[in-house]
Amino acid sequence: MGWTGLVVVVACIAELIGQVEIPFGATVSMTLLPMIWAILMGGFISGNPWKSMPVPWQEAAGILMNMSVLILGARLSFNIGPNIPTLLDAGPALLLQEVGHLFGTLILALPLAVALKMGPATIGATFSIDREPSFAMVAERYGSKSPQYQGVLSMYVFGTVFGAIIISLVTSITMGFGLLDPLALAMGSGVGSGSMMAAAAAVISQGHPEVSDQVLAMAATSNLITTVLGLYVGIWVALPAADWLYKKLSGDKDLTYGVPKENLAQTNDPDAEAKVAKLLGSSVKIPTWLTVAIIFVAGIIVTVVSHVRSPEEPGAELNWGATMAGWAIMLALTVGSQWLGRLTKGKIPAIAIVMTLGAYLSSQWFPWADQLNTAVGSTSLVAIITLILTMAGLSLGKDLPMLKTIGWKIIPVGIVAVIASFLCAAVIAEFALGFWTV
Repeated sequence: MGWTGLVVVVACIAELIGQVEIPFGATVSMTLLPMIWAILMGGFISGNPWKSMPVPWQEAAGILMNMSVLILGARLSFNIGPNIPTLLDAGPALLLQEVGHLFGTLILALPLAVALKMGPATIGATFSIDREPSFAMVAERYGSKSPQYQGVLSMYVFGTVFGAIIISLVTSITMGFGLLDPLALAMGSGVGSGSMMAAAAAVISQGHPEVSDQVLAMAATSNLITTVLGLYVGIWVALPAADWLYKKLSGDKDLTYGVPKENLAQTNDPDAEAKVAKLLGSSVKIPTWLTVAIIFVAGIIVTVVSHVRSPEEPGAELNWGATMAGWAIMLALTVGSQWLGRLTKGKIPAIAIVMTLGAYLSSQWFPWADQLNTAVGSTSLVAIITLILTMAGLSLGKDLPMLKTIGWKIIPVGIVAVIASFLCAAVIAEFALGFWTV
């Protein structure tokens, strides 16, 4: 069980390193969060050429990660419920801009990835700009050992490191042409990433100080809408659309590898089961109760370290009871959603179930929503993401050959994906503003 201690140690070191900001001029900077250190350290430990981490340990880390991404979905869902009234009050322009985020990447980034022969990783890399919820969507649909998942991982790392810089530059250039209303640009900046949204909104506010407050409000609301709607749009629309479009453009009809076994009945490939077994087969099995116990303990420890390193409220003490209750609630939601997903034979993904249940339990319509929100809210979202990416890094070594096939291709694809998501949403918002007053 030494690998469980390794997960905790790496995640805690990443949290202790903390956030590092690298300035590029007066207004543009690159922020490296603890999650970046986590995946870099984990990847080095698992895949270094001198003494790499044993493959069974890497597989065990992958098993933990599969459940952890659902926990992330549970945590994010508790940001949805309290904000449902805000979403209902949002104007049509704010709602329609989500169409731009959806089709921007599919129309521009996906064809580029196909042209660069990125393979099935194209699907995971281009169905969105791949922030945290994308891990859960793709891992459940294709498996965490699939090329589609490696595409998500590559795009996530690229966007985390370079996304804020790219969107700051494109916002500044676009604003210089004076063709789009600053409020439309603010709506377009809500791409689903807090750092990218903040970077773009800062540039717009600086260029239009007369509407600075409105810009920040629009950007924040747009980002909230993208985060909330993007979860459901990603599951039911974007990911299936990316899969379909990739097959049409690439001519690659055999995408059975990486697909859950229960979906094999949908293919006529006689070797499909063997392909899945070879790719997804693992000699490591961890009982659910043990997985839950490991994640619970690791989550509490990393949350404590995160609080000590950079508390959300300086001077505030950690509420141990609320934090432990919050982790217990998220784990219960995760296990329950997995069970319900199996009851539907995979027709309703567990991530959709956990998000919907969490949103209801945290909404004004649930009698004990305040108590649940207090408990789950005491858990650090940043710490959860750091823990997940630690597991992703520690399971990465065995997949390095697959990642190398993506290589430099993620750079042009990532740049186009971020720019397309922002510009398409801003243009749609501009037209919508002409019809409705927001």
